[in-house]
Amino acid sequence: MAGDSYQEKTEKPTPKRREEARKKGQVAKSKELPSIAVLISCLFCLTWGSSFFLHQLCLIVRYYLSQASSLTIDQSNVSFLSILVTKQIAIILTPLFIVITFIAIFSNIAQTGPLFSLEAAAPKFSHINPIEGFKRLFSLQALNELLKSMFKIFVVGWICYKTVKDQLFNLIPLMDQTPYQIMAFMGHVSFLMFWRTMIAMAFMAVLDYGFQRWQFEKDLRMTKEELKEELKQTEGDPMVKSRIRSIQREMARKRMMSSVPEADVVITNPTHLAVALKYEAEKMEAPKVIAKGSGLVAQRIKDIAKKHSVPVIENPPLAQSLYKLVEVGQQIPESLYKAVAQVLAYVYKLKKKV
Repeated sequence: MAGDSYQEKTEKPTPKRREEARKKGQVAKSKELPSIAVLISCLFCLTWGSSFFLHQLCLIVRYYLSQASSLTIDQSNVSFLSILVTKQIAIILTPLFIVITFIAIFSNIAQTGPLFSLEAAAPKFSHINPIEGFKRLFSLQALNELLKSMFKIFVVGWICYKTVKDQLFNLIPLMDQTPYQIMAFMGHVSFLMFWRTMIAMAFMAVLDYGFQRWQFEKDLRMTKEELKEELKQTEGDPMVKSRIRSIQREMARKRMMSSVPEADVVITNPTHLAVALKYEAEKMEAPKVIAKGSGLVAQRIKDIAKKHSVPVIENPPLAQSLYKLVEVGQQIPESLYKAVAQVLAYVYKLKKKV
């Protein structure tokens, strides 16, 4: 509707709306968490496995340097040697690649759960529309990303500056150190800087994920009109349902009226209520109500009964009890056996069945 855009989204999203959003690939997800998780896992592997990786790479370098006098490098074998060295390095780094791949997949699934959406992967004209792109460039989301990037640059810069400043007193003694000790010191400062940066970035990633969930829930909220429309779609239009119930009642009433000629007796109020009873001793444990009604329906039952010579007996207390206590198709309760038996005995006497 035209007025929907002016309504506030005050209602919580329904499960159906959440499911539709998920099918479109719209989920609460932070792009920062997978990136930080991969960087931290990579840094962790390099920290704890650096000696292994360095040792293996040194073995490769030592082997080829030892074979330098016997190796002939020309146009015919340079490609083969390049591929061979690349394979050897890739085998050494395979554990690192496996860990990084696992962390990348797990960090995405942990946010959204298993999700595969063809609709999200389908090409959309809005993605290449320059007007839409211009709108996205100057949107609130773009401003948020800009501020977030500037904040990250500031935090990373401050951490690097603080780490280097804390290590300045160790620079002068480096003049008396060996090249290996200098490289070890530089590696130590670099790793310290990276670890501090990653911890700060991880904290910001968690905050970003919380913000993305809040924004996602806010965008999913519905207006009252949207809630009504969804209710109509899921449960049906109330007017249509009312019409269906009306038709069903009419059909049930016609079936009920068609069974009145089979009744043994119709007990009335006498003007407001009418209850038709039928009893077959061989098939039933007690008499059964096959039709009942009030007002015009009661009058219709009496007319049909008279037309088919079904006895109509006036007994207001019994009619009221039957109307209130027994539904159509049910047998009468034991408390009414005596009263109904007296009526049936009277009817049978009239019909000269006894």
